[in-house]
Amino acid sequence: MAKAETQRLDLDPTRKRDVRSQFGALCWRRRDSQVQVLLVTTRRTKRWVIPKGWPMGGQSPSGAAAIEAYEEAGVEGAVSDVCLGIYTYTKEFDGDDLPCVVAVFPLKVSRKLRNWPEAKERKRQWFSLKKAAAKVQEPELRQILRRFDPKAAG
Repeated sequence: MAKAETQRLDLDPTRKRDVRSQFGALCWRRRDSQVQVLLVTTRRTKRWVIPKGWPMGGQSPSGAAAIEAYEEAGVEGAVSDVCLGIYTYTKEFDGDDLPCVVAVFPLKVSRKLRNWPEAKERKRQWFSLKKAAAKVQEPELRQILRRFDPKAAG
């Protein structure tokens, strides 16, 4: 069976208060047969989250998620085009609330870098799926983490 071609996602410009789309990477590895996921802190509030960011011209959603994993968490690996799910959160810009929906793609980490673009701005840490789910604030992301199965991730 031929591998499906990844489609680029081009989004029309939206008004400031419209819901915005982002793409996130659920960065994972196996350690002693246990699945672990990598969380990073946000720059401002230092909450634990997955690496995520805005759509990028010329990049597929999973490709954009992989770039965010490199920039925010300093990891590289094989990203899957299989969307694990979506979650919502509100991003604050200068006191303005911006609703966001994040599509999450699994990235099997093969390399953890010592230096990466946002190393001075964020912490990163590996957690078990259960502990990671307890660390994040977004209920839908918590569910994605709890039910993550690498075998079904593509």
